[in-house]
Amino acid sequence: MMLDYIPEDIKPYIIPKIRSGQYYKCLGCSAEYSIDKLLYVCPECNQVLLIQDKNAKLLQKIPGKVWQKIFDFRKMLKIPALKGIYRYHEFIGPGIPLESIIYLGEGHTPVIEACENLKEIVGLSFFYKNDGQNPSASFKDRGMASAVSSIKYLIDKHLVSDVIAICASTGDTSAAAALYASYLGPSIKSAVLLPHKKVTPQQLSQPLGSGAQVFEIPGVFDDCMKIVEHLSTKYSVVLLNSKNAWRILGQESYSYEVAQDFDWDMKNKVLVVPIGNAGNISAIMNGFIKFYKANIIDCLPKVIGVQSEHADPVYQYYLEPDEAKRKFIPVDTKPSVAQAAMIGNPVSMPRVVEITKTYNSLAGCRQVFFVKVTEQSIMDSQLLANRNGHIACTQGGECLAGLVKALKKNIVTKKETAILDATAHAIKFSEFQDLYFNSKIPEDYKIDSDLSNINQPFLILPDDPTIIPSQKKRLGEIDFQKFIKDISGKIAKKLDLTTPL
Repeated sequence: MMLDYIPEDIKPYIIPKIRSGQYYKCLGCSAEYSIDKLLYVCPECNQVLLIQDKNAKLLQKIPGKVWQKIFDFRKMLKIPALKGIYRYHEFIGPGIPLESIIYLGEGHTPVIEACENLKEIVGLSFFYKNDGQNPSASFKDRGMASAVSSIKYLIDKHLVSDVIAICASTGDTSAAAALYASYLGPSIKSAVLLPHKKVTPQQLSQPLGSGAQVFEIPGVFDDCMKIVEHLSTKYSVVLLNSKNAWRILGQESYSYEVAQDFDWDMKNKVLVVPIGNAGNISAIMNGFIKFYKANIIDCLPKVIGVQSEHADPVYQYYLEPDEAKRKFIPVDTKPSVAQAAMIGNPVSMPRVVEITKTYNSLAGCRQVFFVKVTEQSIMDSQLLANRNGHIACTQGGECLAGLVKALKKNIVTKKETAILDATAHAIKFSEFQDLYFNSKIPEDYKIDSDLSNINQPFLILPDDPTIIPSQKKRLGEIDFQKFIKDISGKIAKKLDLTTPL
């Protein structure tokens, strides 16, 4: 859409105006720091940071209905910097100039309604938001677009140079970090740390393909995270894990899109989100809070965080009903098919605690809940979803299992509509599907293959071995017709095609 076609009442707002006001705020001691510095934790108390906006109240001067119109018309613009998550520029990075914004096609992923069969099986209406259709095939691109745009802003202002970006990963973060870093070419180089043999081959191939230096470390993700945290305190490197507060800002875009996808009506809506490092659920809640305060939405939807029984520290924390008695205790993880959620000591736990408290307070009632599911239900739910037209990863299976659990516990009702987060593309986790179909998932996962779920290819051969075609040996016309007739007959019998034309 050309700018000439924009309605007069929103023309002054359609191209964002750059303004100051953003700063880092420590969730521990409340210290404040300039965003012109590379900070990941508070220099005073070592707690995690959130990026706040001193001028956030300016957003309330524009009526909520006008904001809705602005975002709906921005959706039609052809300006690259506003096509991705920065369509919501004023709520993510109002101080970032459009020329510093990196856009690789992230954000605005489709919301797909469950088919009637799947709704009937589950017991209520729900949608999947397919974040696996981001550029590196996961939701991490949202946060990375924000984080790397903030780095480019610092590079453009000559505040940093020769950047080395580093992250620990269960797979998806490394793919996103390597992709976005490679786009900036020689200005930024990336290095990623992965737990040895605990990411899928598909995930490992991504940072390698983007040119990152990949280091495999013995142990689990939490061990890799401690190493990158140590490196970021000792050396001049850019940390791209969710400890980076810019990552949280970018991931808030998920909630903005959901609000827009449902025409700004969040009444009777439920967001179901897997919890890994706890950054995503923190971001989603914070995004809804910002839109609520700006009167863009008039109520806060329910948010349900889901954890596997093999990595459930957040769920365990909220088992204690008395807030004053709650104590966070990291857990030792066990193998999980939801690998991105296999984290026993989430970096963003302080964010979850702080934001959940604010969210429930603003809502006027409890709107944030946590459920735990089995590994068996995660894998079976993924297969169920994908057999009904979806492309859900194992974390998407975790969300569906969590929704079923929440319905049984009366956390949600059949009158509500759920939006499930399929955080990555199913192809990234196809290895687990293959293991399931071959009944070879290791015992540690505690998953049994249900024969009714197993699907394997059939090799169909002709009775006459002399009429098998190959690239080296093409058949003559008579033998080829015999081959077609033989194979077609066998397939027709297998498919029970008894009625000829």
